[in-house]
Amino acid sequence: MKIPLFPLDVVLFPGAALPLHIFEPRYKDLTQYCLQHAMEFGVVRAWRDGLAVIGCTASILSVLHRYPDGRLDILCRGEWRFEVESLDDSSSYLQAEVDVFEDVEDASAISTREQREQCAALHMEMLQLSGSEAREFPHVDLDRPVAFLLAASIPSDLKFKQELLRERSDATRTSRLVEFYHAILPKLRRGAMVSSAARSNGHVM
Repeated sequence: MKIPLFPLDVVLFPGAALPLHIFEPRYKDLTQYCLQHAMEFGVVRAWRDGLAVIGCTASILSVLHRYPDGRLDILCRGEWRFEVESLDDSSSYLQAEVDVFEDVEDASAISTREQREQCAALHMEMLQLSGSEAREFPHVDLDRPVAFLLAASIPSDLKFKQELLRERSDATRTSRLVEFYHAILPKLRRGAMVSSAARSNGHVM
């Protein structure tokens, strides 16, 4: 199928929120087209050498504000992952023929509740140690896969996030997130100890 394409310096995950300020004429056209036709557009990561092949569609949940000059603030949500097959630049905005895909249908590719609970607990610790407030923790249902929603708010490079978006096994995504937390948490814990010692004029051995 063909969809409008919005290249951005982000990686959008299914279920994740995406607020956008629309100001370029071509993306005003894209937004109006999608609103008029109740259509999703595709978000793909853009970098200096080109575009990512794997992206995620975004639905426009609401128009938050319309400016007199035609700019818009909109709130979107990630929906379905896709792979770009070909590009079409015949319109004012880029379009693409895409194939939508889901995870492989294999019981071993689904994370267990224990894995999801571990992932969520580590994510919460990361937020606390980094000074984020509890309200920033995404609402998750531990009876369902949580990796995408958690990954949307991790302080990681876009390359890692792009790899998670491409991965077709929830169990593998969850496992990779756990590895990420185990890699970053020792540094955050150390930093928290140093800060605590500094406040109490103590020493960290």
